[in-house]
Amino acid sequence: MKYSDPSAIAALLQAAVAQHQRGALEQAAAGYAAVLQQSPDNFDALHLSGVLARQRGEPQRALELIGQALALDAAQAIAHCNRGAALQDLRRHDEALASYERALALRPGYAMALCNRGNALRHLGRIDSALDSYRAALEVQPDYPEALCGQGLALQLQERHGEALDSFGAVLGRRAADADALHGAAVSLHALGRYADAVDGYERALRQRPGWAEAWSNRGSALQRLHEHEAALESQQRALELDPASARAQLGCANALRALGRREEAVAAYRAAQTLGADADTVAFLLAALGAQPAPSASPPAYVRALFDQYAPDFEQHLVGALQYRTPQLLTALLDEHGAAPSGALDVLDLGCGSGLCARLLQPWARRLTGLDLSPQMLERAASLRLYDELVCAEMVGWLRQQHAAFDLIVAADVFVYAGALDSVLAAARQALRPGGWLAFSVEQSEAGEGGEHLLRASGRYAHSAAYLRRLAAEQGWRAPLLQAGTLRLDQGQPVAGWLALFSV
Repeated sequence: MKYSDPSAIAALLQAAVAQHQRGALEQAAAGYAAVLQQSPDNFDALHLSGVLARQRGEPQRALELIGQALALDAAQAIAHCNRGAALQDLRRHDEALASYERALALRPGYAMALCNRGNALRHLGRIDSALDSYRAALEVQPDYPEALCGQGLALQLQERHGEALDSFGAVLGRRAADADALHGAAVSLHALGRYADAVDGYERALRQRPGWAEAWSNRGSALQRLHEHEAALESQQRALELDPASARAQLGCANALRALGRREEAVAAYRAAQTLGADADTVAFLLAALGAQPAPSASPPAYVRALFDQYAPDFEQHLVGALQYRTPQLLTALLDEHGAAPSGALDVLDLGCGSGLCARLLQPWARRLTGLDLSPQMLERAASLRLYDELVCAEMVGWLRQQHAAFDLIVAADVFVYAGALDSVLAAARQALRPGGWLAFSVEQSEAGEGGEHLLRASGRYAHSAAYLRRLAAEQGWRAPLLQAGTLRLDQGQPVAGWLALFSV
């Protein structure tokens, strides 16, 4: 049946909109198509057909239909906003941003456009501007859940996890089953080291959205931090079933298999993660730690940075409590007995300072205390101690080479275990010391018969021989090198033997 009068077309459109609002997308699509058959230039039918196409996971088709609608009437802010959403689905964030700006020029204070503009800015890495846009949306509509979630995600990118939890909590206070807010809150709990709470949050999100691969993978990562390796593996495998191309989930499987001692499966999983696009240097290093390929001369910086960013929330509790780590105490005792007196007059560098475990112990020596580390998260915790005069985020060898005769004492506790060949870092440290200066450091001890001057263990840490350390000291002109054996910490309940070294310029 064909309709010739506008009232009949309006009635047909109204019926299609009602179906759309009820979620009956197939019937709504048929209704819009019927309108367009009678009135091909109907703005509303074209626009809403585009909205529906996006809901059905067809962003390119949505873009085409909304574009046709805007060609008829370019003054409709809502159409520009929906066009931006389709562009974002296609990861064309710059173009999406332009669409949102056009919508806001037509309709200032349009909350949805302000929120979506925040999303585009967040994806473009313009986090401060994104937060401004979310705040503007929330001024217009204070309980706008999408803006609150977007704000939380932007705050997470600035590592402001406490504030992010407040944003997600504001959503959950009104909509307790909101999957996005549940997942967002779990991510921040995870980052804050509250792993059991994070697992609970991921599971609550998954009850609302069972096919969410990212949530399954995040749950696996949190379970891994709780040392529930079998459950972590199952969660990562579920993520892979849902998203077979997920390098992150594949890497999570490999890490869980490695922790379970299932070496051959771990090797295969790491190789699969590499194929999917996981960081090549990190995967190669982990394969080397399992003996599946030759070891590099040092741990990749990206691996070390990610490792310690991940460990930062519960680093001290786990290292000092569970692993009985006492290398800082052993090194400062060695320095006190055989090296520099604690005069409070030295320029001291805490190399690989981490969260600042050495800071208080080094204060008796320090006139000025500098800390250097690769991990921004560790440095944030070190800064909270207010014991360092300066904190630097940099790769140690390159930075040391720029510090000619800048320090009287350099201490590296549990740092050189992430470097195999030590010739470059020892030479750079020597250059950074003033005449009469001291370098105190620790390494794990390679046992007789393990072979080589240094070797990469399955733990991902290097061990070094005494003969290697003495040879480097002689070749580089270090004065009076002292090596003392000691137990550095526990690993899986077993003592880790190490060398405590004191070299002087």
